[in-house]
This record gives sequence, structure tokens and C-alpha cells, in this order.
Amino acid sequence: MRKRLRFAPVVALLTLLLAPVPAVARSDQAPPVTVPALTEWTAESGSYAYRSDGTRLVADTPTERRVADTLAGDLRTAGHGKVSVVPGGARTGDIVIDVQPSRKTLGAEGYELRAGRSLSITGATETGAFYGTRTLLQLLAQGDRIPAGRTVDVPRYKERGVGVCACYIHISLPWLENLVREMSYNKLNQLLVELKVRSDAHPEANAWGYYTKDEIRRLVALGDKYHVEIIPEINSPGHIDPWIENRPDLQLTDSDGNKQPSRLDITQQASFDYYKSLMDEYAQVFTAKSWHMGADEYMLGSDFAKYPQILKYAQEKYGSGATPQDAFVDFINRVHDYAASKGVKLRIWNDGLTGANTVPVKTDTTVEHWLDVAVKPSQLIAQGYSVMNAAYSLYLIRGGFHSDTESLYDQSWDPRSFEGEKLTSAQGVTGAKISLWPDNGRGETENEVAVRLWPALRHIAQATWGDPHPDSTYAEFVARGTAIGHAPGWRDLTRVPVKDGTYTFGRSFTATVQRTADGYATLRSAAGCLAISGGKLTLNVPLQPGVEATWDTCDTSSTLQRWELAPAGGGYRLVNAITRMALSVTDDGRIVQYPPDQHTPTVWHLS
Repeated sequence: MRKRLRFAPVVALLTLLLAPVPAVARSDQAPPVTVPALTEWTAESGSYAYRSDGTRLVADTPTERRVADTLAGDLRTAGHGKVSVVPGGARTGDIVIDVQPSRKTLGAEGYELRAGRSLSITGATETGAFYGTRTLLQLLAQGDRIPAGRTVDVPRYKERGVGVCACYIHISLPWLENLVREMSYNKLNQLLVELKVRSDAHPEANAWGYYTKDEIRRLVALGDKYHVEIIPEINSPGHIDPWIENRPDLQLTDSDGNKQPSRLDITQQASFDYYKSLMDEYAQVFTAKSWHMGADEYMLGSDFAKYPQILKYAQEKYGSGATPQDAFVDFINRVHDYAASKGVKLRIWNDGLTGANTVPVKTDTTVEHWLDVAVKPSQLIAQGYSVMNAAYSLYLIRGGFHSDTESLYDQSWDPRSFEGEKLTSAQGVTGAKISLWPDNGRGETENEVAVRLWPALRHIAQATWGDPHPDSTYAEFVARGTAIGHAPGWRDLTRVPVKDGTYTFGRSFTATVQRTADGYATLRSAAGCLAISGGKLTLNVPLQPGVEATWDTCDTSSTLQRWELAPAGGGYRLVNAITRMALSVTDDGRIVQYPPDQHTPTVWHLS
């Protein structure tokens, strides 16, 4: 995970979601309101009327039925009634799902939607037809009557995404599931997750922050259902300390004999074999056809001169003219070749490509550009690389820099606008994504991050799908998001399941429960507020299992004093909002935090 250099004050914006927003003006001839905005609209007279008690979904082929079945479930979840999926001809009020591979102009993700006495959605692929159903759901979120007309809606960029570093820290699975649903609803198709899967092959690496394999399978299945490719990342050869902090044999050693737990020794075959084994284990749960290895900031705060063995390795392999960077590129290319042998394409960050290497990175590697360095995006594209825009201006960092979405919208930002260079052509640019980093893990809670995320998410969806500035003002664009609401199945994670008041928690303690502005709760007693504040810190977060909860001086700004009351077994589990570990009572009466798969959390019955 990268250490960023620029920071801005953290501002609580939970009220943003509740604030009144100007309505989006619409005449009979104007396109219906969607996010992203429709790329074109031909209005016709009349309207389509959806009837929860009479509309059917018409689908004939297995592919069409898959799209229709998902739509039927989402309609039911969104409160539009139970609709049946049937084959055959359409009648008035029906919705027809049609996949026609011959419609080449629609591409892999475009669709045509026609609304009249009935409504039809046509795609050349299953994905295209699926995206047409997202538009339909957005329109129905605004009422059961849709103006008659036709649109052909095709994305400008093939990669439209979000990156989440659940690295070191743990982000709750419901939060990630909300993200997948929202991404799909807004036609985003790629979620990069840098996270740790609990390893069977390397139990020494299982420091908390991990996810179980079943949790990841559940998330990936949701992504597959909603056409969001979930791409895993294990950062290497830098920032790999979550995996090798207990493997000093694999850590890079400097000329003074100091071990570097965040740097993999790329000169050892054992290091490469270790990384390959992690890739193999991730392949058990991820289905994506891409693998991200990071490859950023390997020499952050140092330089290759402190590690003469790297130059020696490069020269022994590539000749006397080789540079230390050639050894770095060699490691990238070995990972590339191993991924390719499994039918998977490699992705890396751009900052390691400084031009100091004589050995090139394999050109079918996708380069995600976030930092302005000597080698510009235009040069990478000219050299044959596909380049994704992951600009720093699109970052949301816990406790630090937040993307200025309004400013980006007013500038008509689009994926050609890289850090340090604005391209005149989109050729070679795969798309763009926003990135969430936890540099100060306690700086904001998940719910606070979500408040800042939703406007940025809708903006990146708009900028990668179509016209980056469809409305004359940012307020009007924000109103689009208000109009369509959240995706079917989205869960409000800010609800506290008990009323404010004083409760006795089993036989352990009595405390006053008070809801926080971001949707958690503080537990206050005469001794103070319940908190997790001891043990080893990682990214400013006490992530050490077994740390005892304490009654600290109450501080409304302390996110470590905020708790989720998770219903369980007729009572509640207490989960810290930041560490994401649940509390358990030990045999000697202490209250400690543990990952839920290491120790069964206590269920508190409140009275």
C-alpha cells in the first residue's frame, strides 16, 4: 500500500446523502434520467407502463433467461413485485430480453432499449443485455411509467472500475457486497481488491486483516452474477510485508545486514516460488482472467545501491550492461509468464517503469498509471502497452486526501487526463478507476468512506461510459444519483438495531448505547467509553488479536470507540468499527478482540 505525499482535512459528510438536491429537469423529449446518462435518446409518443401484477419477462434462450432471472430477482427486491419469466411472444406491458450476436455495433457491453406498449432490451452479448436491465431498474426507481422512445447505449471505455485496498486492515464483507451491487447498477465492471486470503499453504502469514476462502467465494459469486470482474492483487516485490513479516529468509537484506520485511528478495528462486504458491492459492477462489502484482514503490525511501546483490543478479542474467531495474523487471516478467501459463493477464502500477531498465516489461501487461514519472502514458502506449488511468486525483484515502469530484466534473475530466499528461486520443487507454486506500486506517470508518465514495463512483461511471459532463452543473449531476437511488439489494449499514439508552450486556457490564453520526454506537459507562486502543499498530490500527477492550476517556472523534451491534443468536455481537474484530469474554472474565474464525464471538443479550 502506497504512502501518499498530499493530504487534506477529513470532513464528515454523512449529511450529504440526506441533503436536498435539485431535481433533474426533464421534458417529454429529454432522455430519461440514468447514471451514466444515456448516450442517445430518440423520443416517441406515449409511454411504457410497468404493472407489478401483470408484466412478464420474455426470454427464450438460456443466456436470455439468465439475464431475465437476475432482473426478476432485482425487481422483487426493489419492491416491484414478483414477475414471471416466460418464453414466446410479448404482449402489452411485457419486457423482452433479447441477445442477438449479430448486432455487432452494440459491442461487448452495449444495448438497445425500446419503450412503447411493451419494452425490449437487446444486446449482442449477455453482458450488454444485462446492462440494459440496469437502465430499466433505474427508470423504474423513478416511477412505473417510462416515456416511449429508443436508445442505443454503448460505453466509450472497456474498463470502468474501483480499486479497494483491504490490505493490512479488514473491510467488512457486507460493505464490499454493497460496493459490487452499486458498481453494477452504475455499469462499472471491474473491482480490484488488494487483500489477504487466509492461507492454508502458509499459515505463518495469517496475521489479521485476512478473509476466509468462503468469504471470497461469496464475493466473487456476487461479482460474477452482476458482471463485475473482481481482480485480486498481492503487491510485490514491495509492500509485501503482510506476507513475509514472519519469513525473514525471503526478506531483502541491505549492505548493512538489515532485513527489509516490506521487500521481497527478488534474487532468490525461493521468493518467486513462494509468490507462485500464493497465486495458486488465490486461483482457488478468484475467477478473474487478470492478476495484479502491484510492483510499485519497491525502493521507496531507499535505492538499489544499498542492495548490490540485485545488480549482480541482473548482470549475471542479462550481461554487464544490465541495471538493477532489470532484475526488478525480470521478476515482473516471471510473474507475467506464470500468470499467462494459467490463462491470466498481468497488471502492474506504473511508477516502477522509470526508463532505467534495459529489459522491457512484456507488452501485453496492462499498466495502471497513478504517478507522474519520467515515462509518460503516451510513451507507454507508443511502446505497445494498454494503459489504465488510476490517477491520484481519483483517490480517496482514509484520514487523508479525498478526490474533489465536483472539480473533476466541472473540468469535464475523462480517462485521457493522466497525472502529468493529457492525451488527445483515447487509443490505448483502457479506461479509469477510483482507488480507496487506508493509509490512516482509523482516520475514517467504513460508513464515512461510503459517504465520500458514492458521488465519486457515479462520476467515474459517467466519465468512463459516455459524455463526462451530461448536465450543466454538478448539482444537477448529483441529482441523477438521488433520482436513481441505490441498487436493489443494497443494505443500509448505518442502522443501529437498538435504541439509544442504558443496557446491561449479559453479566459483563452496563453501558449507555448512543448512536454515532456515521451509524455505529458508542458504549459509555462510569469508567469511560469502550475502546480498542492497545497492542501492535498497523496503519495506525490496533490489529493484534487478543487485545483487551478498555474503558478509555470518551472522545467523540475516536473511531476506535465506535461499535457495530451485529444481531446474532437473539442478542448482539460487538464488532469494532475499525479493527473489524468481535469481542469475546475469556474464562477469566477479560473482554478481548479476536477474528471471528479464530474465536467464537460472545453474543450479548441486552436488558
